[in-house]
Amino acid sequence: MIRVIGLLFISLFIFSKLLAEEIKSIEIKGNERISSETIKIFSNIELGQNINDNGLNEILKDLYSTEFFNNINVKLNNGALIITVSENSLVENVIINGVKNKDLIKAIFEQTAVKEKNSYVDQKVINDSEKISNFLKVSGYYFSKVEVSVENNPNNTVNILYNIDLGEKALVSKINFTGNKIYKKNTLSRVIVTEENRFWKFLSKKKYLNENQINLDQRLLKNYYLNEGYYKVKITQSTANIIKNNNFMITYNIDAGEKFYFNEVNLIIPSDYNPINFKDIQDELNNIKGTEYSFNKIEKLLNKIDKIAETKQFEFINATLNEKITNDNKIDLQFVIDESKKLYVNRINIFGNDITNENTIRDLLVVDEGDPLNEILNNKSLNNIRASRLFSNVNFEIQDTENDLKKDIKIQVVEQPTGEITAGAGYGSSGQTLAFGIKENNFRGNATKLNANVNISQQTVKGGINLNIPNYNYSEKDLKLNLSRTDNDFFDTSGFKNTITNITFGTGLEYKQDLYFNPLLVFEFEELETNSSASSTLKKQDGNYNNLKLDYNLLYDKRNKAFKPSDGYYSNFSQKFPLISNDYSIYNSYDFKAYHKLSDNMVGSISYHMSAINSLEGGDVRVSERINLSSRKLRGFKPGKIGPKDNNDYIGGNYAAAFTAATTLPSFLPDLDSVDFGIFIDAGNVWGVDYDSSLDNSKLRSTAGLAIDWLTPIGPLSFVLSQPITKSSTDVEETFRFDLGTTF
Repeated sequence: MIRVIGLLFISLFIFSKLLAEEIKSIEIKGNERISSETIKIFSNIELGQNINDNGLNEILKDLYSTEFFNNINVKLNNGALIITVSENSLVENVIINGVKNKDLIKAIFEQTAVKEKNSYVDQKVINDSEKISNFLKVSGYYFSKVEVSVENNPNNTVNILYNIDLGEKALVSKINFTGNKIYKKNTLSRVIVTEENRFWKFLSKKKYLNENQINLDQRLLKNYYLNEGYYKVKITQSTANIIKNNNFMITYNIDAGEKFYFNEVNLIIPSDYNPINFKDIQDELNNIKGTEYSFNKIEKLLNKIDKIAETKQFEFINATLNEKITNDNKIDLQFVIDESKKLYVNRINIFGNDITNENTIRDLLVVDEGDPLNEILNNKSLNNIRASRLFSNVNFEIQDTENDLKKDIKIQVVEQPTGEITAGAGYGSSGQTLAFGIKENNFRGNATKLNANVNISQQTVKGGINLNIPNYNYSEKDLKLNLSRTDNDFFDTSGFKNTITNITFGTGLEYKQDLYFNPLLVFEFEELETNSSASSTLKKQDGNYNNLKLDYNLLYDKRNKAFKPSDGYYSNFSQKFPLISNDYSIYNSYDFKAYHKLSDNMVGSISYHMSAINSLEGGDVRVSERINLSSRKLRGFKPGKIGPKDNNDYIGGNYAAAFTAATTLPSFLPDLDSVDFGIFIDAGNVWGVDYDSSLDNSKLRSTAGLAIDWLTPIGPLSFVLSQPITKSSTDVEETFRFDLGTTF
């Protein structure tokens, strides 16, 4: 039987050879713009080559793939190969009509595949027209229309004209959350990106109806509910209905379902693996057993597995997560770790990054060319790129190569706008504030974050430029640069004014899991000026001061999430140590805050703060460096109006401490969906006067009160109603405080 098959194969081979014909000459016809030699190169043919019908078909495929031709005919007659072509027209101009905004025109051009000097391909132009239409709709031009026309020029070139009627931009006038949503609109509105249009929001792009933005909102809402334990949450419908003209109402229909808890949690590893290597993962699994389901908890476990996969010993492992619902609202969790096939990365090819430097994307990858191909680390690389927020879409594809043990990785990205202009205003018990800012998260295409801002209040003007350069000099650490200036004018109230200029260099890193270290080197220049109404002590401090400080903090963060945490705690110690100074003073502070969920709409918290500043030379601490308590730490009193007082001036202290116990309240008024209530007890004090102990005031201040956060049509409004319990006779009370802020 094997002999018969062999003979059949040989016969077919000989037959195919007999049908093949040698190319003795090559003739190209019909070409005008493209040379005959170029066409021969594209055809992958040469004289003396044997060719059959399959070979002729390959010539057709190769030539059509160039997109230079709209019709091709290939004939082989007595050794003469004749290729007759009809060339596609060349695109002379691509013209956008109906759009005046230069940035929008540039963005539209980026959607097109057919550019000037390219060959005209009818189907590709149709596709470009559809891409432009979709781009305009997701950019807020919901009513836009795109028509494409082609002008033929005498020299076999064409002009492509996109005639665009933008129409009015579609605005989001109202956002509703319906269904079994559990949480108030006030909370959910802070989760999503889209915001309601108001006449003063002339800078915000989040007010426009944008399909991509709505899809992002749905993902953010789902993740929020998953982290709160609602495993079966469904965002069943997001609808946009026209209210009037170009105004839309968006409705997010939410079915939270019931809350789920982790039940049995198991880690399964191969029998020849040492369990000690996976002890941290097993301990973490034991800790979450019986707790609320949370995607963040699973994410932490996956990060631990990622770190194991980065070690040489386990570079070829895979992890599978299995979730199984049992007992109605319980979930069994199972992590299965096994070995994968030993494959290696051949090449990593990145496409679509017109602005972002390729090295910037490669810095986000955990794997490199020549490394083991590991599914866990591939997923981590993909998540790193997505988390950078530089791209609207990221696709990872593993491709075969000629070597069965090597694979190529193809990464296709779609870039998105990374810049933002912001403006804001606030009004409250302490006066008015204005803020302006410019942000760019991909400065010069290397993921550098640039942030310039100015804040103006009645007595203070503060502005600065921040620069954050990721993976500086391939150190896997960020370089942080800051230049800021603050002007304070307290001539009328305290008899002095000062100007502080800071130049800061530093970095930040996660030293161990959840432990962050942020060291900074600060050059500080201060000009302090007093007038005749200043105290004698203040007048002595009149002058210029130059300082070089080491400013660092250690943060241990065990919160379940950074936004509106409901469980866990953080502990933060910071210190400012003078290296070179006119007056050597050391500053220390410590903050601790713990959260505990009492119910879905009740989160209790306790916090503690203490700080101290002392001269290392036994002198007086400068007035601009003395300590006060903010209105967030001690409510019921005017900020800066408690503690030591020198004549009429509140001078702050060398020490401060504060304690707060608070909880949010459930929704006892269902109609007030945009209002959150909370109660609190604050206690604190500012004390210590290094230059005159007789001015010291060590009496403990305390207050109790009600806090109200209201998401109003003109922005978030907060009220604080408080009643001092203990106080000093020199304190200035503030039993009612409000703050209103909004962005443009």
